[in-house]
Amino acid sequence: MSTNTYVVEGMTCGGCAGKITEAVEQIPGITDVDVDLSTGGITLTADQPVSDEAVQAAVEGAGYRFADTRQ
Repeated sequence: MSTNTYVVEGMTCGGCAGKITEAVEQIPGITDVDVDLSTGGITLTADQPVSDEAVQAAVEGAGYRFADTRQ
C-alpha cells in the first residue's frame, strides 16, 4: 500500500469533492480517496503504484487544476 497527497485547485464544495473522488477512483489500484476542501488536498491510497501523471489526468479530466504534489 502507498499513500500520496496532492493539491487540487478549484474545489469549493462537496459536489467538487465528489467529482474529484469519482474521477480518481477510476484509476486502477486506488483503494481510498480522502478530499480536504479546506486545504485543497486529496490523499490517495493505492494497492499498486500510481503515477502522478494518471492522477493529474483524472483531476484535469474532472475540470480541476492539478497544482502540486506534497510528499
